[in-house]
Amino acid sequence: MRRASRGSAAGEPAAAGAPGQRFFSNTFLLQLERLTFVSRRSHVGRVKGERKSPRRGSSVEFADYRPYEIGDDLRYVDWNAFARLNRLYLKVFMDEEDLCIHLVLDGSASMDFGDGGNPTKFTYGVRLAAALAFIGFTNLERVGVAVFRDRVSEGWLPTRGRNQFLPLAAFLAGLVPAGPTHLNASLRQYAQRAKDSGVAIVISDFLDPGGYEDGLRALMERRFDIHVLHVLDRDELRPTLAGDLELVDAESGEVREVSIDPETLRGYEARLAAFLGGIEGFCRANEINYVRVSTDVPLDDLLLRRLKGSLLQ
Repeated sequence: MRRASRGSAAGEPAAAGAPGQRFFSNTFLLQLERLTFVSRRSHVGRVKGERKSPRRGSSVEFADYRPYEIGDDLRYVDWNAFARLNRLYLKVFMDEEDLCIHLVLDGSASMDFGDGGNPTKFTYGVRLAAALAFIGFTNLERVGVAVFRDRVSEGWLPTRGRNQFLPLAAFLAGLVPAGPTHLNASLRQYAQRAKDSGVAIVISDFLDPGGYEDGLRALMERRFDIHVLHVLDRDELRPTLAGDLELVDAESGEVREVSIDPETLRGYEARLAAFLGGIEGFCRANEINYVRVSTDVPLDDLLLRRLKGSLLQ
């Protein structure tokens, strides 16, 4: 299913260029500011943020009561309850902490593919990662980026604060896709190295003959809330090729001469359906949020509509 890249798409927005340029318009950034991340699991953060923590604290929001234990702070005893019940109960409040957003981006050579009218899969993935990072920084979450090929090769350690967006955007703008894909090894390596769990957003075309299941399981074992954003090109989903062609694997360099006719296309479509059904079925069976997106889908449609209610709110 892999084919050589045709290079960067024409008409790509200037925001995806040099580090000094902005990724998005001010209007789009204002729309992103209204979004927040949804986490289906409770994660213990490190610093004060704007998200309710599973730990108990002393913020202004009341959570529950619990029986008094020796050594508890008497300032939090509910004396009205003691007057009624003649028993000591402690007021418990929700602490507010940050969430760690892990953006795991496929930087292998198979991502450097575009059909000529749309951005390459990698450019689309970079802009998607930048938009998600902006949402995280705006909501005082920690945001980190890992770029993987045959292993985790580049990264941005989780940081916090709106002033981190431009440096991170510059880092993303400087990335170049290259090398083979080893999804299982890369995701397993990241799961082992990550200091904190949180929301893990894997952006990839998942075109790896070695599979992806063990890598995603490694993230599951660390209790990440996993979201798979499966990025594919329109020409991969709905090929328009015809005639005698020489196809070159973008990662291995393997060359195959093929004749594209209706029967060949039907065979490709059957294998594609099995591939897509396999990854979507695996994700559903393991409670992983799965979203497939073509690079001709505008980012605002993906972020403001398709991801609402699952990853964003």
